[in-house]
Amino acid sequence: MARFIKDRSLSKGLAPGSLVFIGKQKMEKPDLKLMDYDKEGLIEKPISELSEIKENIQREGVTWLNINGIHDVDLIKELGEQFSISPLFLEDILNTDQRPKFESYEHHDTFILKMIQYDDKINKIVVEQISMILGENYVITLQERVGDVFAGVRERIRNNKGRVRLNDNDYLLYALMDAIADNYSIAVEIVGRKIDELEGRIFKYNEKGLSEEIYALKTELNYLRKSVRPVKDVVYAYMKAESHFFQEKNLVFLRDLNDLLTHSAESIELYNSLVSDQLNIYNTNMSNSMNQVMKVLTIFASIFIPLTFLAGIYGMNFEYIPELKYKYAYPIFWVVVILVGLALVIYFRRKKWL
Repeated sequence: MARFIKDRSLSKGLAPGSLVFIGKQKMEKPDLKLMDYDKEGLIEKPISELSEIKENIQREGVTWLNINGIHDVDLIKELGEQFSISPLFLEDILNTDQRPKFESYEHHDTFILKMIQYDDKINKIVVEQISMILGENYVITLQERVGDVFAGVRERIRNNKGRVRLNDNDYLLYALMDAIADNYSIAVEIVGRKIDELEGRIFKYNEKGLSEEIYALKTELNYLRKSVRPVKDVVYAYMKAESHFFQEKNLVFLRDLNDLLTHSAESIELYNSLVSDQLNIYNTNMSNSMNQVMKVLTIFASIFIPLTFLAGIYGMNFEYIPELKYKYAYPIFWVVVILVGLALVIYFRRKKWL
């Protein structure tokens, strides 16, 4: 399956809002976990049916439903029915190649983002789509598999640290987005460190595999840019939107998040420019080295051309060549050859070709 663009043939010809999963199934079956909290207490439990969260949403406090595994079309359809979610957004949830976006509806605000992690085993950026729904007193997150960047947020909720338990669900949404953005910075830093390490090797002649490394890093940067830049636009659009689900007092946190995303996006552009320069320098060095080799070979060929000419004349089989029967012809021939060769070497050195 293509890394940048996924196969959409299953949705070809279908009407908008048709629910078809596009992507790679990463779990056998969905996993649903509920966190319901306020200042006083916390309820954390796995659930098997969406209907189990109704009573939690109706009470005071914040309800966070996290769904791992979005390949189950029936589950997504049921989620849409229970929370009055537009079929168009449900379609976006199931399309794991959806561009990051924000949309506001009557009953909730919806977000499509990309969660990024760097896999050291394969030396590649791994991107997972995450969908978020902010309602009256709940947040719903949907991701492709178990494993995310929200461990710190969960620990703050469990241990009642920081502002999460003291604030409403809009702050929870910000905290989750902030965790995603922090990982953008970490991924950019890892790739940037690898790019910086190339600087000391780039001027070495013909180091095997260096061009492949540079190209691989450029590919990872493009993959990062595809995921991070639209998220910055999403946060900026949400800051300017008049949402009745996000309190004005918490907009300062969104502005800080926007600054973090701007820094990540600018760093990606900077490193992308740097790695392009490195690739150009490497290719230039290779060309210069090859030109130097060709220059030396050309000079040697130029020296031996007149010598070959002389040898060719006296290698001919004519009977009457005057010098052939002269007693000192052979040593004289070598003297002439050496003098011609030295003269050419001196000439090339004066021209600074040697």
